[in-house]
Amino acid sequence: MTALGVLLGKELRATFTSPIAYAVTTVFLLVTGYTFSLTLFFTKVANLTYIFHQMYVLLILLVPVLTMRAFAEERRGDTLELLLTAPVHEVWIVLAKFLAAVILVLCLLAASTAYAVVLGLFGEPDWAPIYGGYLALVLLSCLLVSIGTLTSSLTENQVVAATCSLGVSLMLWFADSAAYMVPSPLDVVAVNLSLIGHFSTFVSGSLFLSDAGYYLTLSLLALFLTTRVVMDR
Repeated sequence: MTALGVLLGKELRATFTSPIAYAVTTVFLLVTGYTFSLTLFFTKVANLTYIFHQMYVLLILLVPVLTMRAFAEERRGDTLELLLTAPVHEVWIVLAKFLAAVILVLCLLAASTAYAVVLGLFGEPDWAPIYGGYLALVLLSCLLVSIGTLTSSLTENQVVAATCSLGVSLMLWFADSAAYMVPSPLDVVAVNLSLIGHFSTFVSGSLFLSDAGYYLTLSLLALFLTTRVVMDR
């Protein structure tokens, strides 16, 4: 665990000193803040359902930008080999990069809780969908970061890594649409792979272990594959 702590500290310094992190933070908070203000002004309804779905879209678009540097920059700068020769297991390297990106995204989500505080002070919101929505965003962030870390480990080109990560995320988003084009029982598989299908239940206030298991299983699978790719280097 000491090795993980050292590596995580290194990755956090690299993450929070990068201008990309602050650019993504600015875009995320400006867009969600503007939408929250506009929605609250016109609807006068104390809920964050629309904001959660917008955060869902923004994370799909922005997380690939945050994770594209994870391994691609190391490979391009020929520092990955140096890192792999250090007396640490590859899994700690992968986890450190994964956790650093997740922590940054969690900071974004933590800042957005100001919207819930405003609703609590000036209205009477239903808290179950709000709690469920934030839990869904945390699980979604873990999955998106793990996918981005995987694609970054496969190439030294950051743009290619971001594009592939975005492509995989979009395919999962619209997986349920493919259910109408594939025969049974593949249609059931396509529906169960739907990213938005497992997200919407949380936002509605319904919590199912199957939905949480979906995010955790795919996240662990992506991290496992990333570790195998790094080990094969």
